[in-house]
Amino acid sequence: MPIEINLDLMLVKRKISSRELAAAIGLSETNLSLLKGGKVKGVRFNTLEAICKHLDCQPGDILEYMPEGE
Repeated sequence: MPIEINLDLMLVKRKISSRELAAAIGLSETNLSLLKGGKVKGVRFNTLEAICKHLDCQPGDILEYMPEGE
């Protein structure tokens, strides 16, 4: 998939655990893990908004387009 998810990197930069983020935004740890691993087909805008609000970042800090073959 050409969209890379850099959520782990943002969690490290903000010194926040996955468990803490999941609790703060009302998402299960399992679903957050699936999102971090790129195992989901989509993400709701309200979920993305909650992540960005809690981590004080922009969607582009979490999502990155990587063209096929690069």
